[in-house]
Amino acid sequence: MDFLKADLEQLALRGLTRSLRRHDDRPDRVIEINGKTVLNFSSNNYLGLANHPDIVSASKEALVCGTGSSASRLVTGNLGLHQDLESELADFHGVEAVRIFNSGYQANIGLIACIAGDGDLIVSDELNHASMIDGCRLSRAAVRVYKHCDVDSLRDCIQSAGPARRVFVLTESVFSMDGDCAPLEQLRAVCDETGAFLVVDDVHSLGVFGSQGAGLCAELGVVPDALVGGLGKAFGSFGGYVAGSHLLSEFLLHKARSFVFSTGLPAAVLGASIAALRVIRSVEGQARRESLHSRISQFRHGLEPLGLLESNSGFSPIFPIVVGDSKIAMDLTELLLAEGVFCQAIRPPTVKEGTARLRVSISAAHTEEDIDMLVSCLRVHCQR
Repeated sequence: MDFLKADLEQLALRGLTRSLRRHDDRPDRVIEINGKTVLNFSSNNYLGLANHPDIVSASKEALVCGTGSSASRLVTGNLGLHQDLESELADFHGVEAVRIFNSGYQANIGLIACIAGDGDLIVSDELNHASMIDGCRLSRAAVRVYKHCDVDSLRDCIQSAGPARRVFVLTESVFSMDGDCAPLEQLRAVCDETGAFLVVDDVHSLGVFGSQGAGLCAELGVVPDALVGGLGKAFGSFGGYVAGSHLLSEFLLHKARSFVFSTGLPAAVLGASIAALRVIRSVEGQARRESLHSRISQFRHGLEPLGLLESNSGFSPIFPIVVGDSKIAMDLTELLLAEGVFCQAIRPPTVKEGTARLRVSISAAHTEEDIDMLVSCLRVHCQR
């Protein structure tokens, strides 16, 4: 196994080694890392629901069903809570049906690999999440990559590819590392013109945008052919799902390998997700969204004079502070940590070579003072 050591040594030379930071307290705006209490700006807990008392209570109550579902849902692992959550999510999105997966990653690879195949064409945004890329690879379809959020590039990829049995267009709504938003209305129009199927990963916009927090697609009135959602971001829970037609949901039940061959989510997770969905759709959820967008606006205005605001970001909770070099990005993480602020550096292969960055994530749980402290630290260590 010496080749493993050699590969790890190469990663070290490039400043790309990774390690796990342990923290034993609950995920929140403040966490403890290596015995130091710090503000957390690296979480996807956009609405601050991961510690919501009603959601925690619902998770505990669901434990009467046991700690695990014990089997695939197609065997004995199909709990009533699975179907309750699927029904409520379908109503949330205004679609016919939802199929739950064990993570957003499994939802993407399961969906893409089973709906596309030999003779098909997938056209994918160049900055799509790794789970979408892996789904493309597993599908055995022809894959072309269009320039990020570039509708003309998308159209050219479709038109120049030659005949295909079916065409699928893949995009995130809010991109997980850049925080910018896809031109969903234009993408839908191209798909309608060409007969392509539109697949949208809406994970990072759920809870944040749209009526009752139903996401960016809902806010723009765009109806994708398949929408991938996640329960581990604004929901503060765990899991993923695909929303769409009854026909799509039934097809996934039969063909999506990451669904068929996985033990179903446990009851405690399902109970938490149902409770989180109800909070997101409530008056309280709307108040949390408004607070989140106030903090996003505050941070955006704080970044502008520092020259740190990327041109297409600033309206979602995700802000990239691009520095380029991986070692510099890691050094900045440590400098900020010493100041009491945690912003994790993101390096290749998660992002492109030469675009290492701090990924700042804003939550409704953050206060005005928290944002001011973050801006102050960035002014000292990152100002351009």
